[in-house]
Amino acid sequence: MRLKELREDNDYTQKYIANVLHCKQNTYSQYETGSRALPISAMITLANLYKTSIDYLLDVTDEKKPYPKKENTKDS
Repeated sequence: MRLKELREDNDYTQKYIANVLHCKQNTYSQYETGSRALPISAMITLANLYKTSIDYLLDVTDEKKPYPKKENTKDS
């Protein structure tokens, strides 16, 4: 995953990101190293924070630009 790269590029500390995710700094450190699985809700939060896609976070794509957001529509 690109978590460390994105965090450092944005001048964030592990402690700051841990606070954003409501977890301990050592838990976030484990997410960065891959020794603990990152929950989907945390992936969404980080993708929004870094203005990218989950695919980019997971190193599935090199396209940093996020996908267009889905509009909320209701059937009438």
